[in-house]
Amino acid sequence: MRPVGFSTGALACSDFRQGLAMMRGRPFEAVELSALRRIELPRLLDALGSLDLSPFHYVSIHAPSRCESNEEALIWDQLQEKIRPEWPIILHPDAIYDFGLWRELGSRVCIENLDKRKPIGRSARSLRRIFEQLPDASLCFDIGHARQVDSTMTEAYLILREFGSRLKQVHVSEVNARSKHDPLSFTSVLGFREVANLIPDSIPLILETPVLESGMDREIEKVREALPSQRNAMVA
Repeated sequence: MRPVGFSTGALACSDFRQGLAMMRGRPFEAVELSALRRIELPRLLDALGSLDLSPFHYVSIHAPSRCESNEEALIWDQLQEKIRPEWPIILHPDAIYDFGLWRELGSRVCIENLDKRKPIGRSARSLRRIFEQLPDASLCFDIGHARQVDSTMTEAYLILREFGSRLKQVHVSEVNARSKHDPLSFTSVLGFREVANLIPDSIPLILETPVLESGMDREIEKVREALPSQRNAMVA
């Protein structure tokens, strides 16, 4: 089966310890440590040495989604100094001011496609220009963002076809008209299935669905329905 886990931010906002505690005891193989807000990053980075991440085969960290231009160099310095080299750094392209800075981190930078609020990063065409600036960067494919931008899943198909070789992880949630993350609905499950065959079984699925601890197992079931492994699909 595909490796699955949650973003700590989806489960407990800025309380990454609580998010990890909610995942404990469940067979999750992947986790994203979230620091979406600039003020959250130092506390997360300082705590890394005390966090038990041994259950997870895959760990990524989500960099702040917004920052001022005069903060970018400090964020970059903190991340490259304290994050393990094998951990992808999930980065919103609209938070980049100096592409040359992030280019130095090569494939550790994992660019996320964005929702319809954002001026860039929503389409394959826009991502192409970003990857021209970051030729070694990888891709965090947010399937909920892609469906919100184009509910026919055509843009999702184009992104995966062109940049599938860069794919490092997939963000999974339903993204509503206000660009907020929701649990998966029946229609989003059907939409996601349209491109499931373009996502290799080895790619971790990171849920960004805001659910209570009591709803985590059901949400995982829905994700398995939405993005079944290619192996299982062949057997069926």
